[in-house]
Amino acid sequence: MTEHIMTLFQSILRPIEWSLTWINILEVLLIASVLYLFYRKFIRNTQSEKLVKGLFILVFLWILSEILTLINLRILGLFLKGLVTFVSLGLIVIFQPELRRFLGYLGQPGFIGRTLFSRENSNKKETNTDIIKEIIESVKYLTKTKTGALIVFQKGPNTALYSDVGTKIDAIISAELILTIFHPNTPLHDGAMVIDGHKIHSAGVLLPLTEDPKLSWKYGTRHRAAIGMSEVSDAAILVVSEETGDVSVCMDGMLKKYEDLMTLKADLEAILGVKKVEETEEEKHKNLFDKLKRK
Repeated sequence: MTEHIMTLFQSILRPIEWSLTWINILEVLLIASVLYLFYRKFIRNTQSEKLVKGLFILVFLWILSEILTLINLRILGLFLKGLVTFVSLGLIVIFQPELRRFLGYLGQPGFIGRTLFSRENSNKKETNTDIIKEIIESVKYLTKTKTGALIVFQKGPNTALYSDVGTKIDAIISAELILTIFHPNTPLHDGAMVIDGHKIHSAGVLLPLTEDPKLSWKYGTRHRAAIGMSEVSDAAILVVSEETGDVSVCMDGMLKKYEDLMTLKADLEAILGVKKVEETEEEKHKNLFDKLKRK
């Protein structure tokens, strides 16, 4: 059995020239860097991370099927290989919408620049302070009139996969524009508004709804969309309830309800990086959402 396993790996690795040179090392480092960049930008902290783990299991099962075939367990090996093939094809069908959005993101102008380089503005904190001021002013009116709203603060490319299906706005953030978008008589009021940087990227965006069966019945479509979006991305989502006028922020599948706008303002400052926090990321996340209620 050991001989058969060694023969399998030798047949797989035989085409590779194992003369270790500095060029080989650079090639390995380049491949590792590309894979890590792809993982950090598109996979980490998303539901796709589970998919990647599943793909590794499929690869392991395929290797196992080859080993079973070599040790004369042909029927079991063929069955396992057929199962892996069937599941692999099924994944393409199941994740077709995500793949389509991802390919659309790859085709956007400036994709390489946005992926490889982060844009830092010298007046970022001042701009974010103005954004928070406008958002607080709009939320104050929305809660008073019990007007529903859903605002996504985009942080990574996973959010962009969904914001591209909405109506592109590309406008400077203002309380007047936010109130206009979420006015009940406008075509875009039912969807989400996505904020990217210091601009409103798009509106009328349809977000993925959470599939958590344990979620309380008291949460409506907006809250379910906010939770669902936070489950597939690292975005922060602000929700104003149409029924009660309550304000909540959702991150990592958890909701925090706010009783006053000053606390909301402080948390938005932390989320958008206006406040300089000396704590570690873990401590900051814990302190920011210490009162969050799990769905």
